[in-house]
Amino acid sequence: MMKRVGLVLLGALSMALVSGVARAEEKPLRIAVIEDSTGPLEAYAKQSETGFKLGLEYATHGTMMVAGRKIEVIEKDSQTKPDVARNLLAEAYGDDDVDLAIGGTSSAVALAMLPVAQDYKKILIVEPAVADSITGAKWNRYIFRTARNSSQDAIANALAIGKPGVKVATLAQDYAFGHDGVAAFRAALAATGASLVHEEYAPPTTTDFTAPLQRIFDALAKEQGDKVVWVIWAGGGDPLSALKAMDPSRLGIRVATGGNILPALVAYKAFPGLEGATYYYYDIPKNPANDWLVAEHEKRFGKPPDFFTCGGMSAAMAVVAAVEKAGGKTDSETLIAAMEGMGFDTPKGKMIFRPQDHQALQSMYGFRIAVEPDIAWAVPKLTHEFTIEEMKVPIQNGR
Repeated sequence: MMKRVGLVLLGALSMALVSGVARAEEKPLRIAVIEDSTGPLEAYAKQSETGFKLGLEYATHGTMMVAGRKIEVIEKDSQTKPDVARNLLAEAYGDDDVDLAIGGTSSAVALAMLPVAQDYKKILIVEPAVADSITGAKWNRYIFRTARNSSQDAIANALAIGKPGVKVATLAQDYAFGHDGVAAFRAALAATGASLVHEEYAPPTTTDFTAPLQRIFDALAKEQGDKVVWVIWAGGGDPLSALKAMDPSRLGIRVATGGNILPALVAYKAFPGLEGATYYYYDIPKNPANDWLVAEHEKRFGKPPDFFTCGGMSAAMAVVAAVEKAGGKTDSETLIAAMEGMGFDTPKGKMIFRPQDHQALQSMYGFRIAVEPDIAWAVPKLTHEFTIEEMKVPIQNGR
């Protein structure tokens, strides 16, 4: 009789344990998305948020489940303020008990969040901030980035416009995004035989570019050969229109810049033939994920996806791939082991999280601007896809 009672108790205990495991496995996957939804980068943030939702839908085949777990997304607005972002991330990890977080838009905001991820020992996937220091000097092992970094931007643009004898001056924003971007561009440009002869930095809120552009013109006037002003700018302000108004062509100076969101590409129409390199333009990548993104975005919003819509979708696809690879587990050590060296599909094609710094290696696209009368913005026509192998992106965190 006692033996039978013991077996019954053992069976009940086993059922309870199995039930407990099942409940643990069914715990929702909670993700915080912290972006600069108000402020000068609002357009970028909203694209990223839209792309993230679409990416989850695509990667889960519409179920919003991964490895048997329902996905819950908590959105927070950092207002483009580093201190606000820092507090919101701590709130997400602590009070909201999220498994991981995505953000931020501004590089300054993202940099402020990095130590919080380290303090809580939880994953932060940086998207779309690009400053090299995020996966460089300020990096920690809980940081992954699906966004391209400044070096990837710079190397691609240097390869697109650099050749022996080219003399370049730069105009950039006076904060981490601009300084990191120019530093990376300077190093990449040297390898092409071109040289960077002058640098100008202006506050992100600049609206009158006359003084910095005149200093650039004066510096290039002293040079011989092919002269280029390369602009690296994000958010408010319109340096390209200011350049057009000052007519650099009269001085034998041509304009180059990287890609941008569709509204910003309107200003590029004043520079047919302008060359550079871009992270994304909806008509360039040819793969199933991008085909779906373009079709669904046009169907739902009446326009094609933009620069940062692609980035948000890439981050979502990385999350789903990582959790699937980790068998549904989301403790940080299991996720880190799964994500280091992980390849995953995106609208740009395959990305790979480099083990040493968790930067997503990815293709970039050289372009030449074409003006088509039936399209409101200038069209970046693909001239060359710079592959992961061609990019040779440096590791900057000492690992």
